[in-house]
Amino acid sequence: QVQVVESGGGLVQPGGSLRLSCTASGSIFSIYVRGWYRQAPGKQRELVASLTSGGTTNYADSVKGRFTISRDNAKDMVYLQMNSLKPEDTAVYYCYDYGSGRWGQGTQVTVSS
Repeated sequence: QVQVVESGGGLVQPGGSLRLSCTASGSIFSIYVRGWYRQAPGKQRELVASLTSGGTTNYADSVKGRFTISRDNAKDMVYLQMNSLKPEDTAVYYCYDYGSGRWGQGTQVTVSS
């Protein structure tokens, strides 16, 4: 059974950076590899960034130019590099594996001074 596991969240000051990591052991092939979503209190879960097997990336307008999704094929890891973080980026971030349709448990990102 595929297990999706995220790591790398935490507390950071505005303007700071964090890198989230996601692995999905046993995942099967899918055109879309993995995506990062986030959910802030009282809000719906939204797509932050996604990555296809061909390397095509897609970003929410609110994070373009600040966040970067990438993949390490050798480690089967997908990363979300988050720079210039803002308080409005505070949320639980989830990794979604498109091949299996499974979600990770989520990792909290808090941007606050």
